[in-house]
Amino acid sequence: MTQVKIAHGKETARWCDGCGTLLLGKSCSRCRSRGREFEINSPGDIRPCFSESKEILSKIFRETFGTSQPIDGKAVFFNKVAGEDRTDEIIAHGAVLGILKFDMRLNKLIVELRQPGADFFAERATKNVVSFSGMSGHLKGKNVSGDKITEILGEFEEGESLIVKRAGGKAGPGVAHTSFSEMKEADRAFKIRDLNPEENRPHSPNSGRTEFIEANREHIEEITIIAMSEIQTSTRGNLPITVSFSGGKDSLVACSLTEKALRKKPALMFINTGLEYPETVNYVKDFAEKGGYELHIAEAGNAFWENVDSFGPPAKDFRWCCKVCKLGPITELIENKFPEGTVTVEGNRALESFSRSRTMLMSKNPFVPNQINVNPIREWRSADVWCYIWSNNLKYNPLYDRDFERIGCYLCASCLSSEWRNTERLHPDLYKEWENHLHKYAEDRGLPPEYADMGFWRWKALPPKMMLLADRLNLHLAPAFSSGVSMKLLKGASVCEAGGYSAEAVVTLPRTRDFSYVVDALKTVGRVKYSPEFEIAVVSNRDGTAKVFGGGQVSVVSDTQKNTERLFERTVKAIVRAMMCTSCGICVKACNRNAISISGGMRVDSAKCTSCGACEKSCMVIHYYDRLMDGKTDN
Repeated sequence: MTQVKIAHGKETARWCDGCGTLLLGKSCSRCRSRGREFEINSPGDIRPCFSESKEILSKIFRETFGTSQPIDGKAVFFNKVAGEDRTDEIIAHGAVLGILKFDMRLNKLIVELRQPGADFFAERATKNVVSFSGMSGHLKGKNVSGDKITEILGEFEEGESLIVKRAGGKAGPGVAHTSFSEMKEADRAFKIRDLNPEENRPHSPNSGRTEFIEANREHIEEITIIAMSEIQTSTRGNLPITVSFSGGKDSLVACSLTEKALRKKPALMFINTGLEYPETVNYVKDFAEKGGYELHIAEAGNAFWENVDSFGPPAKDFRWCCKVCKLGPITELIENKFPEGTVTVEGNRALESFSRSRTMLMSKNPFVPNQINVNPIREWRSADVWCYIWSNNLKYNPLYDRDFERIGCYLCASCLSSEWRNTERLHPDLYKEWENHLHKYAEDRGLPPEYADMGFWRWKALPPKMMLLADRLNLHLAPAFSSGVSMKLLKGASVCEAGGYSAEAVVTLPRTRDFSYVVDALKTVGRVKYSPEFEIAVVSNRDGTAKVFGGGQVSVVSDTQKNTERLFERTVKAIVRAMMCTSCGICVKACNRNAISISGGMRVDSAKCTSCGACEKSCMVIHYYDRLMDGKTDN
């Protein structure tokens, strides 16, 4: 596969000026041109702009500059880059014309021009154009006062994108510091983003899906052969072959490649999280039925709503919902339908997210026993995926035609605010249910409505860009990131007067179950003695002895500091596991002694349990232990 060049946050893409479209490979299969290089920002997961996305973009250009003519009938692509929310480079004519971004303060999509965009729109724009004179030299980044303005076209507000024209004809992108009505009296009327037009910039002919497919035919054939070969090599053996079919574009390609490689229809596994778009559920069932695929559905039911009050809103860095609504159900499905295990072909791509950037051909998820994952399109770009789908006339999820970049759970924390507004448009009932929950969550904790409205709930720990936004808006959000679970350390592992070491703490967390569940969880740590009358449990193992009280007090004694610290941590984690258990059942599958069952929470058969720790390592709650534990404070 052709590897893109990466340097200083930039990547090199190629464009065929003759065919007016993006080249994914080394040359154009349609006209044999090697194309022209142009730069885009990393990571470079370019995707086509089509259907409603193209209509929305054209409308924004018309509203802003009075015309969309430079992109009408042209091939347009998006390249997702870093930003507060949706931020896409707009690519057409083999250049980045500007940025399409969702402004969360304005609650709408806006466009910011770059120099190539000004080159194409300057002569046709009838709005948001400001002409000036009396300035010379290097003007990029300079602010212009109102007394230098000679003409203003259109009505606009502060912060809107402009085309600025200097006397003599040079034009570039700018941004308004004031509204059009106040501009001529302002000391800082507007800022010049750039003013370096390129003469004889290539203009592409009209082009669309057909030209894109034909121009990249050989490239798609090449990466298809590679992927098929990897599937064939990775699925040798006696285990049944399945495809993880989410209803998204990537899993659709994974299914098609698997069928081609194995020359038979694979069984499909779909996880209905209970949070899927209705279009997705209908699409998956219809695809399987009409295509003749065996479809297995793992149902999560109401697992999300049953746990959201305990864990709070899921976040990009706290995806407890994935463990509850996906891993639990799929683990159970595989155990029931494929008891010997399965090799599952998936559509994971390295460019999708940072967490998948190191995706290998073959992998195993420690939370899903008996499954080997194969990732044949891990190096594909989104444009590769779409070119394959269109080349093979595959039926895709109709939501992609409605300006969705990705399709998953409708309230996913990874969903952009712009897509969330899309959900409001398409499914106001689903939108309202989650919005009401978020606003009640915020109100109960004394949080401002912006916590819900501007997407701050999407993080457990705010990234710098969101911290800056919160500071600019003067928002107090600290209570939002409290899970209700904390530990007050009364005494760390320190020397006892009687010899050895001891540690003490008070663990505070929601009391969701009776103390007997804590006792059962402690059985995975060691031998337990329990007084139900006084709610006291004593657990002993080779490291030492721990006492746990119903009020959350924990006391540990041992012969060495290391053993004290290890027993202390395992004891506290057992308490958290007991009270925060989601009943996902992953620990049941991880235990090779059949010592664990789920009955209103985790139950442990002490006669079978060897305290090996396998269940703790597989536990979703412990996976997020550090996120859940708000404080580990000294007295």
